[in-house]
Amino acid sequence: MSATIPYLAGFDVKPKSTSNLGIVTFTDGRYDVTPNQLQCEAYGYTYNQATGTCSTFRYNTNLDTNFNNINNKVEGAGNTAETGTNNTYIIGENNTVRGLSRNNIVVGNNNEIANGVNNANVYGTKGEATADNSIVLGGNVAADLLGERQSIQVIYGTQTTAGSTVASYLNNTTDKLLAVPENAVMYFHADVVAVRVGGTATGNLGDYGSWVERGVIINESGTLSISRERDEIKSSGTTTLWRPTGAVSGTDFVMNVRGAANVTIEWCSNITFTQIKTSVAL
Repeated sequence: MSATIPYLAGFDVKPKSTSNLGIVTFTDGRYDVTPNQLQCEAYGYTYNQATGTCSTFRYNTNLDTNFNNINNKVEGAGNTAETGTNNTYIIGENNTVRGLSRNNIVVGNNNEIANGVNNANVYGTKGEATADNSIVLGGNVAADLLGERQSIQVIYGTQTTAGSTVASYLNNTTDKLLAVPENAVMYFHADVVAVRVGGTATGNLGDYGSWVERGVIINESGTLSISRERDEIKSSGTTTLWRPTGAVSGTDFVMNVRGAANVTIEWCSNITFTQIKTSVAL
């Protein structure tokens, strides 16, 4: 589809393919994209606000449910696996996996995995997963907000070859970051390791550094701020300029890293967020 449909003026995404359920996947030229309502309807398709899907035709709901049940295993009452959910295991009560997601596990009650999220594990009560490859533990009661008290574990990564400060990204995927919910406070603890794998500057392959970067992020009615600190743990070889720094970008958390000129360094940050999401304007 992407070979025959050009980009519309003013849009940087276009249709790529259509599933046998009529759901249209878009592309930005590099990655598959789930279109928003404006993008979907601009190309003449139908947008379903309830499921967040873009379709070429209306499909039979019962047929779709049966199709999903071939790949999903659901045990317990009141659980929902929306359209496009595949290879997902739900055990418990009143859990929801939003559409266009795959390879997820939910154990507990009243948990939710957001639309388009893959490879997430959610446990406990009222845990909310919004990021691919995340592990979420919800510690709430039925009267609490979704995700009011929870722990979130993710990986950030990147490769550096210069001495400037650059962003590392969620799952080492360019421009992917973890969003901080509005009116929430999150303590983050990042175990960071970096290792030299190339380059011509002074030092050797296998030089490494490790740090703990930690702090608190708060989203006050849409405006983020951060208070942070860093401890160097252990290093070996020439690592003088290397360092990670937690930061914010818009309403997202970003782990910035600095390497060295003419040194190729691989970075990995294992980050745990401890979250309180409130119902009041902070």
